[in-house]
Amino acid sequence: MVHERRAVYALAALSAATFCYVTTEVLPIGLLTLIAPDLGRSRSEAGLLVTGYAVVVMVVALPLTRVTRRVPRRPLLAGALGVFAAATAVSAFATSYEVLLAARLVSATTNGVFWAVVFPVAISMFPANIRGRIVARLSIGNALGPVLGVPLSTWLGGQAGWRAAFVAMAVFGFVACVAVALLLPSVTPQQSAGDIGPMPDRHRFVVLLVATILAVTGAMGAFTYMTVFLLDVSGFAAASLGLLLFVQGSFGVAGTWAVGRVLDRFPLGVVLVLLGLLTAAMLGLYGVGASKVLTIPLLAVAGMSFSSLIAGIQHRVMQVAPSTTDMASASLSVAFNFGLAAGSLIGAGLLATAGVRVIPLFGGLLTAVAIALLAGHEMSRGRGRNHKPDHSSWLVRPTRSRDAEKPQATSVGT
Repeated sequence: MVHERRAVYALAALSAATFCYVTTEVLPIGLLTLIAPDLGRSRSEAGLLVTGYAVVVMVVALPLTRVTRRVPRRPLLAGALGVFAAATAVSAFATSYEVLLAARLVSATTNGVFWAVVFPVAISMFPANIRGRIVARLSIGNALGPVLGVPLSTWLGGQAGWRAAFVAMAVFGFVACVAVALLLPSVTPQQSAGDIGPMPDRHRFVVLLVATILAVTGAMGAFTYMTVFLLDVSGFAAASLGLLLFVQGSFGVAGTWAVGRVLDRFPLGVVLVLLGLLTAAMLGLYGVGASKVLTIPLLAVAGMSFSSLIAGIQHRVMQVAPSTTDMASASLSVAFNFGLAAGSLIGAGLLATAGVRVIPLFGGLLTAVAIALLAGHEMSRGRGRNHKPDHSSWLVRPTRSRDAEKPQATSVGT
């Protein structure tokens, strides 16, 4: 049996690891102006350090997850973190752009595998009836990346050079690697992934992935250029941007923590409500973004709803996974990175052609389509003659499944 205290410590180590991955993936964004001249490249070429990373994750996540499906989870996660930390260290001492790009791409190959197994491993250590809460707690690391990791790394890069920021993340990655290796129980692929989700449904799974792509594309299109919006539309001074983004990120952390209290009771209902709040916030920014007083709370709601939404979607994906939950999580990682890349590219196009003010409108419309897709699919199934109701889908508490009657920890070796 996994001792409760050890499970909590292991969860904290995994959350720290998610913080490392989220921060390092977007680390070059805040350091572009330092990396580009140091390596003799343009800012657009330096931007490929982020775009190329996302593309590699999309390409390798599913095949690598399938190849490693029989590998015990503790050495798999510790190994992924070790390679990640080593590649980040190589990035710090890269003598050319080509070496830096290659190191980033090596790091990206571990990203898809990590995200595929980290959530199934985490929930395997706790009772089945609090899986949503565990997903939310693990997602705190995700939420802290943008609000704490990226600003601190950017500040460190400005003070000591961009290489110092990569050194710091490499050290953090090695610490997380050791912590995971020491604290995580020995978990087999069968214990962490299971055969299928507790409520397997291929149609719901596919619809959820499409809705995720729509929502992430819309949200990232807006968030990528939020600083430009705050300067040009809202009229904030450049000196206040850091505080505004901190407010946005802080509400994201708080929302992710809070959503864990209700996610197990209302799995799809939470996703729909958060999508609704995100849609309202972005459409509100389009409508009244010229008002500083109104922009601040809308920014907070947008940050809270999007960060919490990630946890909600992750939980729902593992519920309806038609195959193993690690493959389902890998598919979600691909969908998320596709949305991230698409949102950034479409946002750039809108910025160049229509202006920054319309980007939140674009984001709000896409998230509204995601709501319509999810809700419409459930309603159409509900009208089906042979449909068996899934009470977990809507704003009602789900019926307790046999999984909820299991002991309060999964039997794993130590």
